[in-house]
Amino acid sequence: MTALRAVGVRRTFRHAAGPVPVLRGVDLEVAAGELVTLSGPSGSGKSALLAVLAGFDRADSGTVELGGEVLTSPPPWKVCALLPQALGLAGELTLAENVALPIRLGRTGGSLTRVTGLLEELGIAELGDRYPAEVSFGQQQRAALARAVVGSPAVLLADEPTAHLDAQSAPAAVRVLRRAADEGAAVLVATHHDQVHRAADRTVVLAGGRLSVD
Repeated sequence: MTALRAVGVRRTFRHAAGPVPVLRGVDLEVAAGELVTLSGPSGSGKSALLAVLAGFDRADSGTVELGGEVLTSPPPWKVCALLPQALGLAGELTLAENVALPIRLGRTGGSLTRVTGLLEELGIAELGDRYPAEVSFGQQQRAALARAVVGSPAVLLADEPTAHLDAQSAPAAVRVLRRAADEGAAVLVATHHDQVHRAADRTVVLAGGRLSVD
């Protein structure tokens, strides 16, 4: 079953030097239970595409569907969770509180015991009571990944989720992404990391504003 579909998505950004077309008619489908990686050179529009798919930016034309429903605004976390490059952790909350936030706000299912399990699996359990400013960016990134998956969203979008992880911590993050798909989520990951690509069911490439199969 297709959980995420984009049809003819176009997005142009306005700059002083003139319009910059970034997405030139993107068509994409990701099925429930599938892990798809999104490849492409820096500046090719991967982050722009994820923002449109998550409802945080609006396409100039084309449609995005989540679970068969046309997307018109950012969906609930239980429908679609996004791990952006900026992470978006709340600075006034500890790492554990950040991870638990979707559950405590009632925006998704999941158990608070899952918070502890994810922190342990990602190697940051001992940092759960620290604030984002008190840990490294890589540790923040793992907390943001845990927050994205804690409520088992139907669609999971992740933008370079291993970019700041070392060789010891990256495999756990890849396992978490792979398991999210195996448990039924449609997972789309923008990445340059070969290990993530190897865990994927398939890879698509964004170049020249359009997608192709790797």
